[in-house]
Amino acid sequence: MKVFEQEVIVPGWLKSSSPIAGLQKAVAEACGKKSAPIRVAMVGKNRLGHVCEMEALGDLTSPKGMLPSSVFDYRQRKGERTDKFNAVMLIPTGVDCAIGGHAGDATPAARLIASQCDNLVIHPNVVNASDINEQAENSLYAEGSLICRLMMGTIGLQKVRQNRVLLVTEERADAPHVVDNTINCAEGARATLGMDIQDVVVLEEGLEMKTGVADSGRVTGAINGLQALLDMLQSKRGSYDAVALATRITPHIDTVELHRAYFGEGGPNPWGGVEAVLTHTTSTVLDVPTAHAPTMSSEAIRTERWGVVDPRKAAEVISSTYLFCVLKGLNRAPRVITQVTGAYDPSTLAAEDVSVLVIPDGCVGLPTLAAIEQGIPVIAVRNNTNLMRNDLSELPFRAGQLKYVENYYEAAGVMAAMRSGVSTSTLLRPMQPIRIERYSTAVKATKVAKAAASVSTNGSANGNGKSTLAGPKAKSNGHANGHVVNGSKA
Repeated sequence: MKVFEQEVIVPGWLKSSSPIAGLQKAVAEACGKKSAPIRVAMVGKNRLGHVCEMEALGDLTSPKGMLPSSVFDYRQRKGERTDKFNAVMLIPTGVDCAIGGHAGDATPAARLIASQCDNLVIHPNVVNASDINEQAENSLYAEGSLICRLMMGTIGLQKVRQNRVLLVTEERADAPHVVDNTINCAEGARATLGMDIQDVVVLEEGLEMKTGVADSGRVTGAINGLQALLDMLQSKRGSYDAVALATRITPHIDTVELHRAYFGEGGPNPWGGVEAVLTHTTSTVLDVPTAHAPTMSSEAIRTERWGVVDPRKAAEVISSTYLFCVLKGLNRAPRVITQVTGAYDPSTLAAEDVSVLVIPDGCVGLPTLAAIEQGIPVIAVRNNTNLMRNDLSELPFRAGQLKYVENYYEAAGVMAAMRSGVSTSTLLRPMQPIRIERYSTAVKATKVAKAAASVSTNGSANGNGKSTLAGPKAKSNGHANGHVVNGSKA
């Protein structure tokens, strides 16, 4: 088994009534029968179509045997439950988001958003800041692939009082203190948070994780030794509720130079991409919350002086394990509930319970596409700039489903209006008047007659009595399903 990264071009996918189905077809053709995608992102557009970058597991004898579910599995929700107002907040890993692309620097925004909803679903990238995790009390800390599956309708998230957390690290002959520090961090979490950590597994043969950069500039990575890790975790299944992983990541360039460039020159967090690949895989295979913290990649890092760094990255400079944020997040991370039907369960948050998705502008992945098909409103934050080059207005959102805001202040305001049942259009000045459309049965009859005459004329011209104005083609170009295309409703 191996993890590989690949670019896929998706031509004409917006003409499909289901963007998810169009993307799935293109990815399946690119992956082949012995591979399974685990992470998919649309990064932009070229003359051939929309550009998708994905990471996939390859060399599998049976993808279904290895992964119990596909990232494209989908269940249409039965409707929205309105007894509570719940939000999902995503900030994709490794795409250099101005807010949240570094070390937990989206936490203030997440706390603000959390104040406007009953429950806020977040993923580790939003709040993980090495030794710091200040997520709001009403946050549900869920790994990114679990949020994808939540939005796709195939799992639910159930609140827990506490998890039994299994910590997995690896031998470091080059830096023996790393294992000691990792264990001490776990002991500190037990002593201060009261965490239930009974076991630390130290792998004698560790993972080989290496950073990488895709053509778009989005960070990714490769992993070897994944099968042995999964086998060990499967053998201990039932003795834990969540998995914390603390392993070394090998940079694609000299480790000190990489740190110096990241702290001094900026750019996307170089470790986040390969971490996402790892946790997407483990959470999907095991159906449990997982999160990863990189251990120190080189002894040289211990003595290097970085000076005063960008505030968004400062949390990394003061930490030696980068692990405590992961342990705190997993302590009460929600349980994964599979085989959901959409039936009401007050203990479980399912797709029916999601009221809004908040994303940086331009970010398109499966959660965004799922929101479109599920009818979930999407708030796009313009000032959270990033490497993704997508125009969200090209997607087949329904009228009023996509809402642009300049910043997270405005996002919170829009959420407050939605929660209160106040249309945001009524808050703007000048206030636009209601559109008036006059309807007449006589006008309708005339239009129908003209359409019938046109069909008859075209049908006779080609000698076979059939119309050349094919219904399906007209429907796909006009999006007669009521979606908004390029700002106009069909």
